[in-house]
Amino acid sequence: MAMPSASSPSLSLLVFLFCLLTLTLIAVSSAPVQDPELVVQQVQRSIYNASATRRKLGYLSCGTGNPIDDCWRCDPNWEKNRQRLADCAIGFGKGAIGGRDGRIYVVTDSGDDDPVTPKPGTLRHAVIQEEPLWIIFERDMSIKLKEELIMNSFKTIDGRGASVHISGGPCITIQFVTNIIIHGLNIHDCKQGGNAMVRDSPNHFGWRTVSDGDGVSIFGGSHVWVDHCSLSNCADGLIDAIHGSTAITISNNYMTHHDKVMLLGHSDSYTQDKNMQVTIAFNHFGEGLVQRMPRCRHGYFHVVNNDYTHWEMYAIGGSANPTINSQGNRFSAPDIRFSKEVTKHEDAPESEWKNWNWRSEGDMLINGAFFTASGAGASSSYAKASSLGARPSSLVGSITTTSGALNCRKDSRC
Repeated sequence: MAMPSASSPSLSLLVFLFCLLTLTLIAVSSAPVQDPELVVQQVQRSIYNASATRRKLGYLSCGTGNPIDDCWRCDPNWEKNRQRLADCAIGFGKGAIGGRDGRIYVVTDSGDDDPVTPKPGTLRHAVIQEEPLWIIFERDMSIKLKEELIMNSFKTIDGRGASVHISGGPCITIQFVTNIIIHGLNIHDCKQGGNAMVRDSPNHFGWRTVSDGDGVSIFGGSHVWVDHCSLSNCADGLIDAIHGSTAITISNNYMTHHDKVMLLGHSDSYTQDKNMQVTIAFNHFGEGLVQRMPRCRHGYFHVVNNDYTHWEMYAIGGSANPTINSQGNRFSAPDIRFSKEVTKHEDAPESEWKNWNWRSEGDMLINGAFFTASGAGASSSYAKASSLGARPSSLVGSITTTSGALNCRKDSRC
């Protein structure tokens, strides 16, 4: 059996650590007695630094510091292990398994001729089924829906490996269902629909009133994860969650060219949204955005490690006493003189909103941006608005650099 050469990375690291430990012990024995915990920390720090060096040299993972992406994107066989993605979610929506435990359904037909009797092979036919399904696409597709795409529970729409656009008509509705993953889609130019019959399961169709024209509408939905989508220019919101929706993660998305970006909470009077919990992480809020990134009501919202490069009015707003926990974000204010404030406390006098729990922790504020905090800084309510550990805001640029729909190709890292 051949012995490993002295130049192999593993042996080199072992030799380095042995020498390091020896020098440390010599230093400890010949110097005044040190705190044992301090010595352990020094050695562990050296081991960590050595490991970091190896990562930079490419010996280990393709780690980016983005915990979702590092869970699956390093795998060159991701296309054969698609459903592993369901185990990579973070935040309040981390329990969303989508179609992980079901079969793969391949969309082969970009048409949507009949919302009541959809053809097998179409996206609409896939999402209404009762069984768990992991839905993928045979090729690049541009899908113009005739009516809202009303999803059934335990479904994943996975656009990886193809360029999939849903645009030009009504878009995605997640209504009173659970365990939904939307990944890798381009969702844009969504229009209102309705005043029509639409099927929502193999055994039921019904009359739909006029829809709002959201990119993704979550209405009474739970355990929902929207990841790595590119969204822009819809009739109403890009992603809205209302009417008791909860357990939601919105991550790694690239949002552009839109006014009212994200509404979380139906109305000030709709108190059923008091239990809503939403994580907004690793997103890039980009050019052409105006406001509501997000606009929150009643519930608990963890806004963490996002890159805000553009807004015209404000970035984060809310009313009806929501708890907003902003951590490790990068806020770059516009050059507009009166739009430097990140926050907007809405529909209440200061005597009321000063008690709402909004905090900024470790955020990077650029170009005059400022965050108006309120409430009790150490309030226990922030525990309900905490869903993952924030990374330093200095890393936000690298964490969000590949936000939006990815250009994944088979047999290579994505």
